[in-house]
Amino acid sequence: MSNDAHARPSGDAPEPLYDTTVPTPTHAELARTLVSRITTGTLCTLATEPDGYPYGSFVTVAFDEGNPVFLVSTMAEHTRNLQEDSRASLLVAETGSDDPLANGRVTLLGPCTRVDGDAGRARIAFLATHPNAAYYVDFGDFAFWRLRVESIRYIGGYGRMSWVEAVDWHAAEPDPLAGSAAGIIAHMNDDHADAMPLYCRAFSKATEITGATMTGVDRYGFEMSAVTKEGPRPVRLAFPDPVATPEQVRTVLVAMLKTARAKLA
Repeated sequence: MSNDAHARPSGDAPEPLYDTTVPTPTHAELARTLVSRITTGTLCTLATEPDGYPYGSFVTVAFDEGNPVFLVSTMAEHTRNLQEDSRASLLVAETGSDDPLANGRVTLLGPCTRVDGDAGRARIAFLATHPNAAYYVDFGDFAFWRLRVESIRYIGGYGRMSWVEAVDWHAAEPDPLAGSAAGIIAHMNDDHADAMPLYCRAFSKATEITGATMTGVDRYGFEMSAVTKEGPRPVRLAFPDPVATPEQVRTVLVAMLKTARAKLA
């Protein structure tokens, strides 16, 4: 069962400084966004020898409507395994954090079978992601295989994890700001650092703060880390409407800043 609940304060933990019902990407959307930015993964098959043991292989991958597509050789061990038993999983994981367990990762499970007949869509999707594969794509011992996603496990770091329903996975779309989010965040923190505390004071309960920095942005809104007497606290604010481009983000943030200044005047 899908569970998009983020970690909530419990026990003596302080109450959130923002409205936790503001629009937030679902776990299905977060998972689709994560895999859209990564082109390799670990394909796990069931080994024929020794019999039945999970066998992990490093593979290149592309996605066709949410289903992983591989271009693999018949000589590969994982191909031999799949010819005997189609059950497989693919682990796609982020890198970059000093704490590896704080990185996001997605595990996709389902039958992985050879793409027979018209492999045009698989070919287009794979070569769009891996253009260097063009020189061996037509070799006789290579073929396209597709993992039909039936189960999805999403882990977004500590305290954020769930099983995502397959119907939600296939209906979700990657966040359109995924490729530009880092640049937006850096620009706001470097050139508009004075705006962040104003957003917090005007639109959240984080009124008694000494500073804030942007930590995330997506089609629905943005997140900040506010500096309080008790230490850093998260704040999430929603855009009036979903956005799709950095230009739209800029326009909305400028408008929100004008409103914040007027509200705090």
